[in-house]
Amino acid sequence: MAIDKKQRRELLKFIKKLDHVRGRHTELVSVYVPAGYELVKIIQHLAQEQGTASNIKDSTTRKNVQDSLERMIQHLRLYKKNPEHGLAVFAGNISEREGAQDIGVWSLEPPEPVSFRLYRCDKAFVLDSLKEMVERKETYGLVVVDRRDARIALLSGKTIINLTKTSSNVPGKMRAGGQSAQRFERLREGAAKEFYKKVAEYMKNDFLHRKEIKGILVGGPGMTKNELLEKGDLTNEVKKKVIAIKDLSYTGDFGLQELVDKCQDVLAKEEIGQEKDLMMKFFDLLSTKPKMVAYGREQVLEKLGLGVVDTVLLCELLDDEVIESFEEKAEEFGSKVEVISIETREGVQLREMGKYAAILRYEVEH
Repeated sequence: MAIDKKQRRELLKFIKKLDHVRGRHTELVSVYVPAGYELVKIIQHLAQEQGTASNIKDSTTRKNVQDSLERMIQHLRLYKKNPEHGLAVFAGNISEREGAQDIGVWSLEPPEPVSFRLYRCDKAFVLDSLKEMVERKETYGLVVVDRRDARIALLSGKTIINLTKTSSNVPGKMRAGGQSAQRFERLREGAAKEFYKKVAEYMKNDFLHRKEIKGILVGGPGMTKNELLEKGDLTNEVKKKVIAIKDLSYTGDFGLQELVDKCQDVLAKEEIGQEKDLMMKFFDLLSTKPKMVAYGREQVLEKLGLGVVDTVLLCELLDDEVIESFEEKAEEFGSKVEVISIETREGVQLREMGKYAAILRYEVEH
């Protein structure tokens, strides 16, 4: 699932706290525990690494690594079980004085599930996966189908999150003895139609209540994906959200990844298109109802403080800290914040106007 603003801010603070820490040697320990993995196995592994660390030649580095591992083991024992999304744990000597030791340990249950296991000693903490979670992400529905089975998932940023897996009762192409070819084909078509209806129902249940979904991508080998859309009795609300239909070589997990890969052009256009629509709305109001908009840092902040802003539009070139401060302020008043790229003409215009703009909830005297 896409992370909310509060989770994003907390994760950003955690990353900033650790991002500047540097070890004098490869002595900073990073551990990622996948969702569903037993913590006791991680603790056993770290205890083994303590023994291996005794082979480190430099005595200071050896002591820092072994003590960091000991602190991490003690810290992990405080957890009764692995949290739902897994864990990211870090430990190391953070003293800035040469020869002095100050072992720090930090842990975090990420807002999205950890899908990999990692143990690494390095001069810096391994934070790439957490940084990826912080990136602003759009969410899309994914459907991969053939006559045997279907997968329904979400794409959040670069992460594929499986939702539903279902199989069909469609008979194979070899018919049982004594059946006529026509009757057998009717049975196959009837079973396929029932399967499509079942998949359509899952799509409705999995997608319609998720307001964050920007569109649905559908794929599969042959004509099955088209038959799903034509014969599956999809609700109009679901049909309207379908933005791409792609021919695939695979189904299952490979099919989901192939669908994402083949839809990169569509996803790029969608993201830019949404930004363009917002900016065009702003410029239209600026020319027809100027009291419905604001621009410039001070004016936008003033209107935000009055609680009259519907959507804040910020240029992507602004510092993360600035964007974060606007998000915090907007959250107080139930306003939205959209970060606008400079990949469109309208985005460039926002940059040239001073990088700050807002669409108001109603007309306000300036």
